[in-house]
Amino acid sequence: MMSITLHRDPRTVLPDLIDWFEEPFLGLRPYLAQAQPIRIEDYIQDGHYELRAEIPGVDPAKDIEVTVGGGYLVIHVERSSGVEGKRRSEFWYGSFNRTRQLPANADADDVAADYADGILTVKVALKEEQTEGLRKVEVVSKK
Repeated sequence: MMSITLHRDPRTVLPDLIDWFEEPFLGLRPYLAQAQPIRIEDYIQDGHYELRAEIPGVDPAKDIEVTVGGGYLVIHVERSSGVEGKRRSEFWYGSFNRTRQLPANADADDVAADYADGILTVKVALKEEQTEGLRKVEVVSKK
């Protein structure tokens, strides 16, 4: 018995048809639950809260703003396209924000950020946590 492998020609109308159906929804990607233009990972290491954000293709001096305050860290990114005219693009362009709540002992006065190879790294120092245990408060009865 001989087996036959069928290969689909990628230049057929089907890929174009799929692109045609997807195109009206491209603008909705930032609003979809699983669509997040700024992907992050965060962890605590060496007395710091560290957040790494994947933000390729931007100029950190002009396009990235990091703010810390009120117990939150906010990353704001502006990415613009230099290509004009009709084109197909799966890149994310526009204004994007990502907000993360900081640990309770985060020191908002000791924050550093750097950008290399498309990755933004933000380090927030952590203050020493209170080592005092719970204190019992006597309840006085007033009659």
